[in-house]
Amino acid sequence: MNAPVAQFSRRALLTTSGAAAVGSFMAPAALADVAANVAEGKKEVRYSFNTSTIRGQKLPLMQLIEIAGKAGYHAIEPWMNEIRAHVDAGGTVSDLRKRIADAGMTMESAIGFAEWVVDDDAKRAKGLENAAKDMELVREMGGKRIAAPPVGATNQTDLNLTKAAERYRALLELGEKLDVIPQVEVWGFSKSLCRLSEVAYVAVETGHKNACILADVYHIFKGGSQYDSLRLFSGSALQVFHMNDIPANFTRDVIKDADRVFPGDGIAPLPTMLRDLFASGFRGHLSLELFNPEYYKRDAFEVAKTGLEKMKEVVAKVV
Repeated sequence: MNAPVAQFSRRALLTTSGAAAVGSFMAPAALADVAANVAEGKKEVRYSFNTSTIRGQKLPLMQLIEIAGKAGYHAIEPWMNEIRAHVDAGGTVSDLRKRIADAGMTMESAIGFAEWVVDDDAKRAKGLENAAKDMELVREMGGKRIAAPPVGATNQTDLNLTKAAERYRALLELGEKLDVIPQVEVWGFSKSLCRLSEVAYVAVETGHKNACILADVYHIFKGGSQYDSLRLFSGSALQVFHMNDIPANFTRDVIKDADRVFPGDGIAPLPTMLRDLFASGFRGHLSLELFNPEYYKRDAFEVAKTGLEKMKEVVAKVV
């Protein structure tokens, strides 16, 4: 059984005219679960588990799902390579879907790496082909969304954002056919799409009803964006939000993925960030995503359980 859902005070759905501009292209149909919570007055915080958090323990995906469910998460966020490894080992996607349901969870998102945004036409065509295969697997698992980071363009300093928006729209149209929503992801270490303002532009310029952004505490810091900028997004523009924290004495130029720590164990203004998210109408999932090698040395269940407890402690400071 999942742990009790945290509660928070109901706020206005939009905080500024800027938030309305960013969020106005979101379709309620694409956000049925989120929209239902708002319409019915369900003031819930829902928690997801990104499997990278215990990747170092080298456990099969079926076991990762079991751990997340026992720890009390509402959803799981696996990586596509883990799904394919399960299938390559003789497992089935239906096995994974059943295990997720039996654990009392949903699959709100998955992490993919298709080259959808690159300038090279042939690579981009292959990237869309790979994205389609990924989305088909996600759909078969009962998943709803997939990450769309700027894979293949991380060293590119001259990516045209208008063209990137056209390419994201093509990805969104593909996702619409396959009933999976790609989320354009902020990657702070990248030289393109590393800032909230860049992915916001790309999402808005698509004009597509399903356009949305996947943001992350670490990537916002690493890319040099301001945490206060989250106030400019409507709740539906951010459907999944990656949770972690920034350890003290780290600057954005030296911090790496492996340096992320449990929420509340660092210096990021998490209560303020969450307050802004909730005030904007956010009713999505807070997904714990860590890559800390010290956590990989610990018992996997203990790490998952501690991560959920840490997130709830931060949320409790907001309610």
